[in-house]
Amino acid sequence: MTRKLIVLPVVAGLVLASCATIPTGPSVMVLPGNGKSFEQFQTDDAICRQWAVQQSGTPNQAAAQSTVGGAVIGTVVGAAAGAAIGAAAGSPATGAAVGAGAGLLGGTMIGAGNSYASSGSAQRRYDVTYMQCMYTKGNQIPVARGSQPARSAPLPPPPPPPPASNQLPPGIPPPPAGSPPPPPPGPTQ
Repeated sequence: MTRKLIVLPVVAGLVLASCATIPTGPSVMVLPGNGKSFEQFQTDDAICRQWAVQQSGTPNQAAAQSTVGGAVIGTVVGAAAGAAIGAAAGSPATGAAVGAGAGLLGGTMIGAGNSYASSGSAQRRYDVTYMQCMYTKGNQIPVARGSQPARSAPLPPPPPPPPASNQLPPGIPPPPAGSPPPPPPGPTQ
C-alpha cells in the first residue's frame, strides 16, 4: 500500500512533465516582406524556425527534472515533518510514512506546476527569436497599434517676436491720455 502511494504521484508527475515539449512552431504571425516571393518567405520561415529551436533550448529535460526534484524534496521534507509529528504522538515511523506520502504528492504537484511554467517560457523565447530572425530577413512583423511610434509632422515656424512694450503694432491707435474712466456701477437690487 505504501509503495503504491509513492509510485502513483511520481508516475503522475512524469506524465504531466511530458506535456512540456519543445515548441512546434511560432504562435505569432509574420508576413512576407515587400517584393518577396512566397518561396523566399517559406525559405526564411524554415531557417528561422530552426534557429528559434536552437536558441530556445529544450525544456523536456528541465521539466522532467523539475517534477522529479519536487517529488524528492517533498518526500524528504514530508518524512521529516511526519516523523517529528509522529514522535510527538508516540509513533514516529507511521508519522514519517504519512508525511513522506503527503510530501511526495505535494512536491510532485509543485514540480509539475514549475514544469508547465517552463514550457510557456520556452514558447515565449521561441517566438521572440523567430520574430527577430524573420524581421532581420526583411519580413514584416505586425505590431499592436499602440506600440507603433507616432509619426511626427514637421514643426510649424515659430511666431514672430512680440512688439516692444512702448511700441504698438501698425494700425492700432494709442490709448487716450489721462486716467481711465471709473468702472460701471454694479447691479442694483
